[in-house]
Amino acid sequence: MNIIWLSWKDIHHPQAGGAELVTDQLCRRAAADGHKVTIITSRPKGAAASENINGYKVLRAGNRYTVYWHAWRTYRRQPKPDIVIEEVNTVPFFARFYTRGTRRIMLFHQLARQVWFYEYFKPLALIGYWAEPIYLRIARSNQVIAMSPSTKADLQKYGYHNSDIHVISEGITLPPIKNLSSAKKTKHPSIIAYGSMRPMKRTMHVLRAFEKAKPLLPDLRLTLAGRSNSDYGQSVLRAAKDSQYAGDITIVDSPSQADLLPLLRSHHYIVAAAVKEGWGLTITEAASQGTPAIAYDIDGQRDAVFGGQAGLLVRPDTDSLAAAMVRAFGKDTDYPALQKAAWDMSKQINFDNSHKDFLRVIGD
Repeated sequence: MNIIWLSWKDIHHPQAGGAELVTDQLCRRAAADGHKVTIITSRPKGAAASENINGYKVLRAGNRYTVYWHAWRTYRRQPKPDIVIEEVNTVPFFARFYTRGTRRIMLFHQLARQVWFYEYFKPLALIGYWAEPIYLRIARSNQVIAMSPSTKADLQKYGYHNSDIHVISEGITLPPIKNLSSAKKTKHPSIIAYGSMRPMKRTMHVLRAFEKAKPLLPDLRLTLAGRSNSDYGQSVLRAAKDSQYAGDITIVDSPSQADLLPLLRSHHYIVAAAVKEGWGLTITEAASQGTPAIAYDIDGQRDAVFGGQAGLLVRPDTDSLAAAMVRAFGKDTDYPALQKAAWDMSKQINFDNSHKDFLRVIGD
């Protein structure tokens, strides 16, 4: 089939994250199956207008805000596809208005909702928050892919029919460790916050909760690992360096996979404090290396922790998070059982399963 995929970022975008990893994995597998796959996306500074990546083609034009207009113009110059995948990352492409007669499937990792207030300045955030339910109805398709049960439930609130929504598996690229004995933990209590340091990820919450838990767990250590190339990321690093517990905080900026694996294996818990997720991929990555989670009980993270079976879920505030950090190392927490549950459940989350689920939806 000839598949056109609309997405505002691709895997080589400077701000690429978990959503783009999923897109890349699905597209490269579809291309390997013999399908022609073209991603139409934005063009960040220095990026080529056209590029072949992992067997599929990427066409770039426009920035974060103009990509929707450029996508329409680029789409018009392509041969008519068999399927259009409209990936919705905050704002849809409204492809229903220029893909008439072509099968269109919308793909949602998550709805934005309160994320607007963390990632955009206030006037735009207010507009986006109140407009989202309206434009979701306008852009609606009768076939939808959701990357988690939480996202499916969100879509149903805004008029999407249960029978139209297909939940497919997420995936990770890290192979699970072969046995838990290879996940040798530090002798002292240790937690890690891993992922891009952005407002919606609330890395600062992890730092402040650590500072609140530290007096009750004097040996507790924190590692902040992730991309910090943003104003928010830099503010987190400054706060960590100014902390009274700075000596027990390690910063690993943009770790490579070679650096990441021993970090995930050696820490007792990953801590996740996002506002909203499609699926908490970093939680699953950590679980695959024998490390359960302490996570805010929010959409996406709740799914990745399997409702609390693969980690501790807590109310989204720093006091609750700090209390959970202390409880996580207490005698009432069966750490070996929690660790094994996380590890076992991570084995279900892989891109081979994602690809099979995706093929069932597109009818290959």
